[in-house]
Amino acid sequence: MKSKILTAGLIAAMMVPAMAQAQTGELRRDRQDIRQEQRDLNHAKRHGTRGDVREARNDVRDAKKEYREDVRDWRRDARYQNYRAPFKYQQFRVGSTLRSNYYAPAYRPTWDSRWGVPRAGAGLTYVRHYNDLLLVNVRTGKVVKVYRNEFRWR
Repeated sequence: MKSKILTAGLIAAMMVPAMAQAQTGELRRDRQDIRQEQRDLNHAKRHGTRGDVREARNDVRDAKKEYREDVRDWRRDARYQNYRAPFKYQQFRVGSTLRSNYYAPAYRPTWDSRWGVPRAGAGLTYVRHYNDLLLVNVRTGKVVKVYRNEFRWR
């Protein structure tokens, strides 16, 4: 039994894309940079010259631009990362029953707070089906919630 759990854990660990994790950390650092540049701008407004304020505004603008570029890159990479569907698109609805191969670990994206969806509870998992995100009961295969076009280009 322990070997099965260990094997499942190793498989799950291999499925988490290292690149996505690195990019998520990069986005977190970019947000920290924006906050720091904004603090520097506020300080320059209170205690600096007009030139200091102009320079600080440019720094904030550059930090925000870098963040937007990194988000765009993250979305582009995350959209196709480890995603190969062996079946054609089907529009699922709440209450539909999925076959187990539809919610195999390869189609379970790691949860990300930027999706704007809550974490899956016990016995539930998110499943990617083309651009849709499905919340599925793992035991029964029933679709609990459907988020349409969650993985579209933004």
